[in-house]
Amino acid sequence: MPDLYRILFWGLLLAVLGFTSCQPTKKGNQSDTSENVQKATIEDVERGIRTHIEAETKEGNGYFHFSNDTSDFKLKLVRVHTEYLSVLGPNTFFACVDLATAEGDVYDVDFFLKGTKENMEVTRTDLHKLNGKPYYTWKQAKDKTWYTVPVAQASNELLGVVEGQDQFEFTYAATLPEMNGPAKMWVPIAQSDDFQSVELISIQAPGEQKMISDEKYGNKILYLRLSPEHSGQKVNINYKVKRLEKSPYKEENINLGQYLEGTELIPIGDRFGIIAGNVIEERNANSDLTKARALYDYVIDNVRYAKQGAYGTGDANFACDSKSGNCTEFHSLFISLARSAGIPARFAVGAAIPSARDEGGVNGYHCWAEFYAEGKWWPVDISEADKYTALATYYFGHHPANRIEFSRGRDIEPDIMPQSGAINFLAYPVLEVKGKPDLANIKFTFKRNTIDA
Repeated sequence: MPDLYRILFWGLLLAVLGFTSCQPTKKGNQSDTSENVQKATIEDVERGIRTHIEAETKEGNGYFHFSNDTSDFKLKLVRVHTEYLSVLGPNTFFACVDLATAEGDVYDVDFFLKGTKENMEVTRTDLHKLNGKPYYTWKQAKDKTWYTVPVAQASNELLGVVEGQDQFEFTYAATLPEMNGPAKMWVPIAQSDDFQSVELISIQAPGEQKMISDEKYGNKILYLRLSPEHSGQKVNINYKVKRLEKSPYKEENINLGQYLEGTELIPIGDRFGIIAGNVIEERNANSDLTKARALYDYVIDNVRYAKQGAYGTGDANFACDSKSGNCTEFHSLFISLARSAGIPARFAVGAAIPSARDEGGVNGYHCWAEFYAEGKWWPVDISEADKYTALATYYFGHHPANRIEFSRGRDIEPDIMPQSGAINFLAYPVLEVKGKPDLANIKFTFKRNTIDA
């Protein structure tokens, strides 16, 4: 139980505040009882907190320093939560800000300020959340005052996230349709990298088999030559996977220029440049990290997850026009906006393994993106952040461990090209029968294993 001073202090603030820290409030919500409160605006509070962070960052040689009893944090500004800025009372203000470590952990920090609209001073700073999970919450006492209560760092598993590491068997199965002539098929083959260790247990497939790749992205692809007698037969690829949670990381010998180029479905400039410029200016973003967060928030705020219309192609123009789509539209729009703002960004696709059960089916493919800032690649998953608002901070800088990545990039050009041309993205097999596109029936299954010690 907090001491009497804390109860009275929070009681005074929150009696005026009327909500828990970092919860939505109407902009400009001010008391009518004080002339000073009426004179201070939400814009004044934003200016005050930004001035404070900029001054502290300059003094800290490029980092905002925060210390508590156990740690010293070196942080960079990601976002000011303008929706939570508040005037609490006469010359008393509240701000909530996201600040990130060099490792990509994002802290939600609460600031209390006092002063005038022209000159505000921070009087209290609290780390409220780490990667979207709260360190404390608020509770109301019988006397109607409020106090903070520490909370256990609750698991995000029910929201689809396995943190740390995961280990599972994964089966990629495709059943061939009726084929009335010679056919060719291109199937992605998952590969090991710094975040996933993939053991290819077996491949069972009809026809002639050949492993090929694409030069630009380094994807591995199973190429099959088929004939009508293979109709109805199955392709089964079985893996054992150990996967690590992904956070911002460095990569050597990268060609950033290729991740700034526009394509037919991920165009740059024109309206995407205008939108990106307006969003960045409105959010007062002045670094690649804050610009990327502004664009990330814009996509969440403006695109609705909906499988309707011509969704699923990863067409940024469709996403921009319809304001809807699945994961491909969310991330294609983000990549178009980021590249238009001069921020390298790239696409990857695989499958998200269910977190709340240990075996069974997997609901199709899932895709995600990364952008480059502060000398690192930052993972983002905007469609999942849109689904689970509580994890929006987590998904800016993280991909959970319960995933398998099949391939990277768009407009993939394998060593042996399909007659239809470059592959838009490679999640489900590309099948051509007599040179014309066709579809196989896809089924993904998994079984989670005990994590190795």
